[in-house]
This record gives sequence, C-alpha cells and structure tokens, in this order.
Amino acid sequence: MDNLDQLVISATADFAAATEPARLEDAKARYLGKDGSLTALLKGLGKLPAEERKSAGAAINVAKERIESALTARRDALKNTQLEAQLAAEALDVTLPGRGISRGGLHPVIKSLDRVEQLFRSIGFEVADGPEIETDWHNFTALNTPENHPARSMHDTFYLQGPSEHGGKVEEDVLLRTHTSPVQVRAMLDHVERHKHLETMPELRVICPGRVYRVDSDATHSPMFHQVEGLWIGENVSFADLKGVVADFLRRFFESDDLKVRFRPSFFPFTEPSAEIDVAFMSGSLEGRWLEIAGCGMVHPNVLRFGGFDPEKYTGFAFGMGPDRLTMLRYGINDLRLFFEGDLRFLSQFN
Repeated sequence: MDNLDQLVISATADFAAATEPARLEDAKARYLGKDGSLTALLKGLGKLPAEERKSAGAAINVAKERIESALTARRDALKNTQLEAQLAAEALDVTLPGRGISRGGLHPVIKSLDRVEQLFRSIGFEVADGPEIETDWHNFTALNTPENHPARSMHDTFYLQGPSEHGGKVEEDVLLRTHTSPVQVRAMLDHVERHKHLETMPELRVICPGRVYRVDSDATHSPMFHQVEGLWIGENVSFADLKGVVADFLRRFFESDDLKVRFRPSFFPFTEPSAEIDVAFMSGSLEGRWLEIAGCGMVHPNVLRFGGFDPEKYTGFAFGMGPDRLTMLRYGINDLRLFFEGDLRFLSQFN
C-alpha cells in the first residue's frame, strides 16, 4: 500500500510539472499506459496468492482512480490556462462604441433627378417615361432628323439588330436612345390620342428624365449618362414662356437668385428658333464664368405634325439638360467619371 501511495504522489507531481498537453500525455503513459507502472501492478495480480489477490486488486483500483482524477484535474487546468492566454491575446475594449451597420443612400445624380422632378412638378409638369431601346423613327425621324441628315453625326450611338413595328412597316434597326426626346414624341402621340374627341386639346406639359447612350467618354462625358428634357405645348406658348420657366428652374435648383442666365442662338433640327442656355455664378470658384448648361427652342412644325398636333393652331417649346452636369456644378465635382466608378469613399460624402 505504501508503494501505491508513493506511486500516486509521484504521478500527481509529474502531472503538475507538465506545462503542455503533450507533456501531460507523456506522463500519463508512464503510469497508465500499456507499459506503465500501474498497469504492470495490475498484470502482476495473477502471481499473487488467491487470498491476497482481492485486496491487492482493490487497492490498485483505488490508486488508479486517484491518478486518473489528478490527470483530469491537470488537463482542465491546462485548458483554462490556454483559454486565459487566448482571451488576453484577443482582448477587446468593450468600452469603445460599436461600429454599427452602415446605411445606404441615394446616388448624387439620382438626388439631382429627384430635385429636378420636384421643381417641375411644382409648376404643373408631369413626369413621362419611355423605353431606352428605341426605334430609329422615334429617336431621329419623328424629331425632324431623317436618314442621312448631318445632325445624326452628333448622336453617334449604339445600334442593335432586330425588327420593331411602327406604322405598319418593319424598321430594321433599333438603338439605345441618344436623348430622351423620343419620350416627348410618345407623350405627344398619347396626348393627342386621349384628347382627339375635343375641339381644343388641353396643354401638354411634361419632363422626360432618364438614361441615354452615346459613343463618348472623357472627363465630362460618359457612354451612359442622364438627361432631362421638357416639353410644353399649347395654343399660345411662346419663347418668353420658355425663358421664364428655364431661368426660374435654374435659380431654384442652384438656390441662387443672382444667377445669370443667357440664351445664345444655336441649331437643333427639332426646334426653330433654337438656343443654347448658359449660366454664370456670381460667387465661388466659377464666379463670372459662363457655362453651357442646356439647349432649347420652339418645337419645329414638323415635329408637331409627327406628334399629331396642328402647327397652325399649337406652338410649344422644348429644352434638354444633363442632370449629371448639374450635379457636377452643384457639388463642385470636376470629373463626371467619378459618379459611375462605384467608389463608396466618394459616394458616401453625399449622404
């Protein structure tokens, strides 16, 4: 029995001296392994007289339980020590505020489009929409730009092969629209159809925002960009109405009453007379510089006819501007491509 007590003490001491799990398993093998000290005593029971075998076996089993208990306790102690070391290495400062979940926001160009729509709705304009894949007829011909017209070269675009029906004939080519003017044509045709039973139709006032496409890319141009076009048709609509609407819109959009607006004679096949619209800011980095911002004019009689209106009875004006450029000016951005690169570091500053 004394030998068994000494064996338990020795095993407990060896277990306590093991500072790593592998060392502990080595110590276990010396006592409880196949060739271990306690295992040898169990194997030697068969050599003892029968009257001693029972008591000796019981004593060895008690010693085995004490050794196994010491082994389990040391294993738990090593696990706790390892966990404490890991926690210390991965310590967190729980007093720091949480990072939270980042929230998305509207793209700056979309914010400008929403602002444009809101301002025009406030003066009685409706918002019209149309397909981005258009027929050649809607995109060019109905806008007084027939085939081989030199103005088409200004709208270098993306053509798609595929038939589309219009007026009983098959157009061989469809294309990604180069402006939102086709939406004006569709709005005119729809307006005439809905009011054809009336002797005098009500005025048509719409804006047409949306994506457009041209083969163009640099710091101020993109193959895909946005455009907002406006149309007002009635019996007594004049160029004075056009100037008043556009100038009022620009001053409200840029929130500047001292914004200067001028109209320069120009050419567009779908308006006559036509003008470019320039603005000059009276403060900031652009102070005193004239910047082209839009195009406009009185709707050409041919376009009125294509839209179903009698040009002898009705007149109208149209304008078109790029909300991408409006956004650049409003926020002081000098490269259009930044809006479409998807860099959240750039976009997040607008929300």
